[in-house]
Amino acid sequence: MSGGRRPSGGPGGGRAAVLGAVLLWLCWRAAAERLRYSMAEELPRGSLVGPLARDLGLSADELPARKLRVASAGKKQLKYFSVSEENGNLYVSERLDREELCGKLASCSVSFEALVHNPLNVFRVEVAIEDVNDNSPVFSKDALDLEIGEWTVPGARFPLEMAQDADVGSNSLITYQLTSNPSFSLALKEITSGKMQPELMLERALDREKQSSFELVLTAVDGGDPARSGTVQVRVNVTDLNDNPPVFSKNVYEARVAENLPAGSLVLQVRATDADAGSNGRVSYSFVNVPAGIRELFSIDKESGEISTERPLDFEETNIYRFALEARDGGGLIGYCEVQIDVTDENDNTPEITILSLSSPVPEDAPVGTVVALLNVHDPDSGENGEVSCELSGEAPLSIVASSGGSYKVVTASALDREQASEHRVTVVARDRGSPALWSSAELLLEVSDVNDNAPVFEEASYSAYVRENNAVGALVLRVVARDLDAGANGRVSYWLSGGSAGAAGAAPLVSVEARSGAVYAQRSLDYEQCREFLVAVRAQDGGSPARSSTATVRVFVLDQNDNAPRVLYPPPPAAPGAASAPGSVGSAFEVVPRSASSGYLVGKVVAVDADAGRNAWLSYELVQASEPALFRVGLQSGEVRTARAVSERDAAKQRVVAVVKDHGEPALSATATLHVVLAESLQEALPELSERAAGAEAAGELQFYLVLALALLSALLVLGVALAVLARLRRAGPPGVLRCLGAQRLSLAGAAFPADFCEGTLPYSYNLCVAAPPRLAAEAAWPPPPLPIVPAEELVAGEPCEKPSPSSSAVAGELPADPDAPQVCKHFHSFSLSFSCS
Repeated sequence: MSGGRRPSGGPGGGRAAVLGAVLLWLCWRAAAERLRYSMAEELPRGSLVGPLARDLGLSADELPARKLRVASAGKKQLKYFSVSEENGNLYVSERLDREELCGKLASCSVSFEALVHNPLNVFRVEVAIEDVNDNSPVFSKDALDLEIGEWTVPGARFPLEMAQDADVGSNSLITYQLTSNPSFSLALKEITSGKMQPELMLERALDREKQSSFELVLTAVDGGDPARSGTVQVRVNVTDLNDNPPVFSKNVYEARVAENLPAGSLVLQVRATDADAGSNGRVSYSFVNVPAGIRELFSIDKESGEISTERPLDFEETNIYRFALEARDGGGLIGYCEVQIDVTDENDNTPEITILSLSSPVPEDAPVGTVVALLNVHDPDSGENGEVSCELSGEAPLSIVASSGGSYKVVTASALDREQASEHRVTVVARDRGSPALWSSAELLLEVSDVNDNAPVFEEASYSAYVRENNAVGALVLRVVARDLDAGANGRVSYWLSGGSAGAAGAAPLVSVEARSGAVYAQRSLDYEQCREFLVAVRAQDGGSPARSSTATVRVFVLDQNDNAPRVLYPPPPAAPGAASAPGSVGSAFEVVPRSASSGYLVGKVVAVDADAGRNAWLSYELVQASEPALFRVGLQSGEVRTARAVSERDAAKQRVVAVVKDHGEPALSATATLHVVLAESLQEALPELSERAAGAEAAGELQFYLVLALALLSALLVLGVALAVLARLRRAGPPGVLRCLGAQRLSLAGAAFPADFCEGTLPYSYNLCVAAPPRLAAEAAWPPPPLPIVPAEELVAGEPCEKPSPSSSAVAGELPADPDAPQVCKHFHSFSLSFSCS
């Protein structure tokens, strides 16, 4: 059993040997005994069960090395208990409900193994769960209805329903109380094992004409401290007939059936008789105040009283069932009985082998009797069906020794020699004593190691870690663990980075590893768009001489975050130099759509990409703005812009469509794309619209400069004109040539000039001035002239219909227009207008 070193010579070695023998004897004694604790049910988490380490003889200094823990033992639920690593005490880790765990069994306990290392040993622990009075007596009905004939003689007894209490022991012992009434009293009849049947006793004769009904309250009180109670209302109707209640042939019916009985099998039959005749003597049977689980397992025939199974029974779940039945006649009188069904065990479970611990590899200098494996064998069956024996099959210097509580130790039977065999493979066979016997097996692989010839071994040959991009510098990526089976300095492991795509020579590494703990940290914030994954080689090196090491590969995957908005490739961004655009938006493009286009015509396609991945890069398209919202639609997934209806003549020639591109990230990011559409039957017809838009786009950056220059020139002309007018008045002579426009003649001798292609499109930033002043009675110069109506440039750009001047309207030098009262203006300009009137 001992796995320590051989004692050395001298007095010191003798004392060590004696001390080892004493400890060995104590360990074998503790292993042979079973530790028992008891606790009340429903204790909160963290409640103390017992000083497990102290009872096992372990001190606080030994706990880190001995690694005390609880181990599985078959179907027992170890989630209820845990062992503190600091003091070795056993604590409750989850509330225990005794009724849920053991039902109505008189005793309830949970068994498990306590496992210690260095040396390896196992101890059987059993915790008894004590019942507390946490359940009140309950009745299956809110009210009990009885019918008693008025001729019934005093002293007659009428059975009442018994209350049920989920607790056990004294907490489930029930006494009954009845409200005071001169006509009735309460009588108790002992059925079995201390259970009392309440009965309603008639104290005096009834007279239906004086009082036809009575209402009483029956109270059931359990024996807990403090006591709990439940009540039911008893309603008595006085009748003229039916003076005999049904009577069962037995107070308690018992049956014994085997588990795995097929569904629909007959378990037993109850029978009750009624001395009355007719409908008053007809008896029907039913369950009384039984849990839902009973109704799922059993059914009763109302007429015959036969109880059958609804589904197969399982001895390992419950081996005994108790419930109550009632027999009711046609007049409403009731009789009660109790049914007990015992389930017998069958050998239907194979032994379960659990490998609690396996010490592999084992040094070749380990002494004989060293524990190399610890097993637990459990068979849920009972009796001989649950008695298990174990043996080893295969040739190996190992033997198996039975321990307490179904535990087995695999120990070395002879000296090990790694040069002859580096590993031993054996099979553990567990067989029960049932008929026929059932068995199971488990394979053990024991490796033999040499002294300091084992390199550190990682728990995993390769690790995978997932880190979200934009992580904080110094964030923990993962923790690698390597173990060396050697002892002392030979088993002390340190960790180093030994290369990989994240630590290339001459480049700053992306991660670092802590030498003692093996924790891998991020050295900088990662960007998914630049680096989606990388490899790191981590080397674990022991402190032996010569040192041995091993390497594990760590693959770090960078998880994408939605930190990139969609980028629109088409329509392209604006080409104007120096033009600023909003974030996430792009410029405009032109698409020509024939006016004969029908619904579904492909106008264009918005093409966008997203640098993110996964859902963050899933793009959807949506129409958010359009000159004619009903004319266009955008494909949700494709981004195709199509006509939603046929193009009509009423639709404007130029249309503007704005679409938004969204990704599916959290939160979602978006970008917008603007598409300009020209409705024309041919490209030649659309050229004026496109040239106007193109010219406007090219001159957008220079527009402000030209406007300022034009305003400056106009201001200079205005000052010059005023100066010339004043000079003309002073001289009283013939006006100079430069002042000819101040006369009564028109400013321009040429007629109103319009571009030949004005209706097809206008040239941006160009204008013609054509004005005609109305005749005046006095030939005096008026300054400043009255303003002429100015037409906004948008009306001209929007494509309003215009008429070219007819030849008859053209004026020659010195002629006046046909209608001198109507000023003549040529509206051909883009961003500003200029008009003069000369009198």
